[in-house]
Amino acid sequence: MNRLLEQLSEILSLDLETTNKILVSLIVILVFGVLRLLVLRVVNKKTDDVRIRYNWRKSITYIVVIFTILILGRVWITGFQSIATYLGLLSAGVAIALRDPIVNLAAWAFIIWRRPFTVGDRIEIGTYKGDVIDLRIFQFTLMEIGNWVHADQSTGRVIKIPNGKVFTEMLANYSKGFRYIWNEIPVLITFESNWNKAKEILAEIAKQNAEHLTEKAAKRVKEASAQMMVFYTTLTPIVYTSVKDCGVLLTIRYLCKPRERRGSEERMWEDVLTRFAECDDIDFAYPTVRRYSNQQEGKPKARAKIIPPPPNTPNISDETED
Repeated sequence: MNRLLEQLSEILSLDLETTNKILVSLIVILVFGVLRLLVLRVVNKKTDDVRIRYNWRKSITYIVVIFTILILGRVWITGFQSIATYLGLLSAGVAIALRDPIVNLAAWAFIIWRRPFTVGDRIEIGTYKGDVIDLRIFQFTLMEIGNWVHADQSTGRVIKIPNGKVFTEMLANYSKGFRYIWNEIPVLITFESNWNKAKEILAEIAKQNAEHLTEKAAKRVKEASAQMMVFYTTLTPIVYTSVKDCGVLLTIRYLCKPRERRGSEERMWEDVLTRFAECDDIDFAYPTVRRYSNQQEGKPKARAKIIPPPPNTPNISDETED
């Protein structure tokens, strides 16, 4: 072994100590690299779940990198018998030179520890919305939704966001806690329509399409209330009534999963169009210009009454100039 070190020292033109450190470093990197590959191979054989494979790949990579850095630090930096001392001096030096990367690293630790979101969650951070598809030490990746695409569907763009944004930007998670979202479908009908009948039809459609989620949602609310102040008194679909300029507005409010918003809305609209087409006394409203004739409308008495002037009112024509 010593003979090999001497030969390597002559080839590399380095002293024996440095050559020994290089050799040990290569062995450490090789051992941990092989260990990582073996673990991932076992995981890939045991499961076909993409999420489980991803989590194992990320976890084993973090562990291998951390232990490799610690061992190489002990090999190359003498005089540091304490790992805590080594890490303290290292972090102090790096913090002075690199502020933003340190913030991103701290945010990564916060994400791993507190889990404001995980890979697979749908979130909104600042002005960006999307599904988290990757999480790394300095940044996480979103598959963007929304923007010019309606109903929270994917745009196809991949957005890289620094981890430090979790400390400075508003973060909304569609997939944590309640795990359902409220969606509303506004249906505007004319004033002449039978709005009571229309409201009954919409309530029936909402129950057929969304009531099956009520029991599951109630269970989620109970689970979420154990950790946060989350409570709802009504989880069943409901139809609200209001009046707008063009007609009577009936708004369907119902629960749906975050990724099924557009599909559920499409199914309901198809049912609404089908059912309303069967009713002669229900019409959709839209901005129009109309002329009313009370005689033709069957409202002969609905005329503006002429109010006579009060008595003793001076006539302008009778006034004379001084």
